[in-house]
Amino acid sequence: MSAVLAVPAATPPVAKRGAPFRVMPGFRLSLGFTIFYLTLIVLIPLSAIFLKSATMSWEAFWNTVTSARVIASYKLTFGASLIGAFINVIFGGIVAWVLVRYEFPGKRIVDALVDLPFALPTAVAGITLTALYSANGWLGRYIEGVAGIKVAFTPLGVVIALTFIGLPFVVRTVQPVLEDAERELEEAAASLGANAWQTFSRVVFPTILPSLMTGFALAFARATGEYGSVIFIAGNMPMVSEITPLFIITKLEQYDYAGATAIAVVMLVVSFLLLLTINLLQAWARGKSGK
Repeated sequence: MSAVLAVPAATPPVAKRGAPFRVMPGFRLSLGFTIFYLTLIVLIPLSAIFLKSATMSWEAFWNTVTSARVIASYKLTFGASLIGAFINVIFGGIVAWVLVRYEFPGKRIVDALVDLPFALPTAVAGITLTALYSANGWLGRYIEGVAGIKVAFTPLGVVIALTFIGLPFVVRTVQPVLEDAERELEEAAASLGANAWQTFSRVVFPTILPSLMTGFALAFARATGEYGSVIFIAGNMPMVSEITPLFIITKLEQYDYAGATAIAVVMLVVSFLLLLTINLLQAWARGKSGK
């Protein structure tokens, strides 16, 4: 009986592993387009502000940006923006927690209402808030008549308007982080004897802290430049409820473009420094949490 020699099947050639497949173009082309787009949309307009304000003498620039009414508007604009962003961090975080962790009738409606400040025109929001909180408004008649607290045409009204327009930024930033959070860590902490506060402070809060700070930064940045929803409820009383964007609009209406850009430069620099500080704190929080 003749032996049959088994001939091994031919092994298919192994393809050499090359560069990974990319949907977008190469790095150089993508980077070049990114720099070009950012330069066209962001850097050129911002540089134009500095160049236009540079046409003023230093004395004229200083007198414009440090007048008493403008300083008062800085305090109101940045102070109300910080307060509104801080309020949104607290209550926006609670709203995000409820939307993620609980099921209740009308949840989809509540979730859709969170985005209402995005879709609502700012002027409409300002008129609505003024109608609600004025002395004869649905809420203002009770707040002012019973509690004696005047809301419309005061700095408090400005804070309420800025809180209204900044809420979605915090909720939509924290919500996906809570959805992706591992519930097993909370259950493990509870099984090891941690109470509710210890579980939140040591397990949940470090996880959502970077997103809370991101939402704070976005809400603050949105509030500093807000005009339409604030101008009606603020009342624009000198030294009391005038916001800085109002002075920029006033300068433009007077064809004082250099003065308008000078005030805009101050707002831009202060906003950039505050946002840079917040981003550094956010990076520190990420590094501390190990993410």
